[in-house]
Amino acid sequence: MILPATSPSRLTRRRLLQAATSSVALASGAALAWPAFAQDAAAQAAAPQQFSFDLLTEEMRAAATQAYVPGEKPTGFLGDLKYDDYRQIQFNPEKARWEGTDSLFRVQAFHMGWLFGEPVRMFEVTNGTSTEMQFSTDDFMYYNELAARVAPHTPLPGVAGFRLNMPLNRPDIYDELVAFLGASYFRALGQGNSYGISARGLAINTASSEPEEFPRFSRFYLERPPAGSNTAVVYATLDSPSVTGAYRFVITPGAETVMDVTARLFFRTDVAQLGVAPLTSMFLFSEKNRAQFDDYRPNVHDSDGLRIRRADGDILWRPLNNPPRLSGSYFGEESPLGFGLYQRDRSFDNYQDTEAHYERRPSIEVEPLGTWGKGAVRLVEIPTEFEVNDNIVAFWVPEAPVKAGDAREFAYRLHWGMLNEDPDAPRAHVHETRAGHGGVSGVENTTESRKFVIDFKGGMLAALPADADVEPIVTARNGDIHSTTLERIEGTDIWRIVVDVGASGDATVELGAHVAGYGRKLSETWLYQWIKA
Repeated sequence: MILPATSPSRLTRRRLLQAATSSVALASGAALAWPAFAQDAAAQAAAPQQFSFDLLTEEMRAAATQAYVPGEKPTGFLGDLKYDDYRQIQFNPEKARWEGTDSLFRVQAFHMGWLFGEPVRMFEVTNGTSTEMQFSTDDFMYYNELAARVAPHTPLPGVAGFRLNMPLNRPDIYDELVAFLGASYFRALGQGNSYGISARGLAINTASSEPEEFPRFSRFYLERPPAGSNTAVVYATLDSPSVTGAYRFVITPGAETVMDVTARLFFRTDVAQLGVAPLTSMFLFSEKNRAQFDDYRPNVHDSDGLRIRRADGDILWRPLNNPPRLSGSYFGEESPLGFGLYQRDRSFDNYQDTEAHYERRPSIEVEPLGTWGKGAVRLVEIPTEFEVNDNIVAFWVPEAPVKAGDAREFAYRLHWGMLNEDPDAPRAHVHETRAGHGGVSGVENTTESRKFVIDFKGGMLAALPADADVEPIVTARNGDIHSTTLERIEGTDIWRIVVDVGASGDATVELGAHVAGYGRKLSETWLYQWIKA
């Protein structure tokens, strides 16, 4: 549909730039002219075929024995689209797949072009048979000067990805629930959320000595949900020079949207570092480091901490950094109960951003299904000056090395939503972390120490009086603890640890703290990495 009007596109610059982090994977591939390529693609649409997850798995197992073939990258109109052009394109909601059916879900596609040059093919699965979905320029609305450059009724060789809409927050409005766009990136929403953090199908050699690789979802198979079903099932093929894979996503929306993910992987080559269930987010500043930014907003971040639920039930909370240099942290675990990037701060007053509404950004927890064995949760923090850059990555690294010819399967559950702390949890959680220069207020700090203030809230600790027999347990590696205090803040149920720490030269200081008393641990464990700038 050609509309010479102002674009109402919901794809903001930040969302497009975040998806563009996969552009390395899109840089290769043979160039073909358009629209001739599109016409050929329409003529070669796959005939309906028998489909199951096991059949898809065997196809990708066989593909791993063959050399990787990059997706074809068209030239012409699709190859010429720039950022400003891409913003002038919107899927026509009247052309949504499953529109007018008894399904609760609607499918809308993302247009190829700009950074999304390799075509993604989509299929509908009904009664065990897959049929390819065909898209043309008639499925999209083109605005302003772009309208004159687009020929109507022209078949497209594929799409860039897709979104699923359904009545998430109100029964009369089809909200966006989940979107797959760029390499293996995807994101979802719980009720009341707005987009922020994203996930990936797989991470290979992220922040390692080996070149990073961005596997891509090249095909999607969408089961048409039965009438009234509140669950959508999506299958995908993953491909890259090092790995192939078959994925299944069982998506159930709600206050907390849940995705059950099964990833069956087949390796063409050795992989130096495999990242399972990778999460990608943004942390610019908070109370810990806002002095570096001249900004009216108190906090700017999609996530404020990494949360790990250990096999023994202990919870680790690691506030995020925007470090002066690339930083990596490893948390060795054996079959953890969960890990994720959380947005704990839910108060608008602490963000003051009427457009971004960071207080609405979803948290994600990865809940392993089955036994994952030994490995580590790795956290990567990348310095950035701008909030358009996703600079936080977290993923699981299995201990067992990955060799060419290996096959691995991982099953896990992704929880997307507010994920607020359990008010009945027995242990207090970290409510806030602040930092500043060490020493005594009003006196010059000659020691170059750093002061950290950690507030704990909830659990049994909240009910204890100010004179309770409790103590702070604080540790520092590569640093010296100058002083430590613990007190209950008068008029609240918050307990505060204040610790002054000095660094040993330029070494990275690893800190830990919790509250203990009466022969037990009374809080989760606070961890922090201080890099002296």
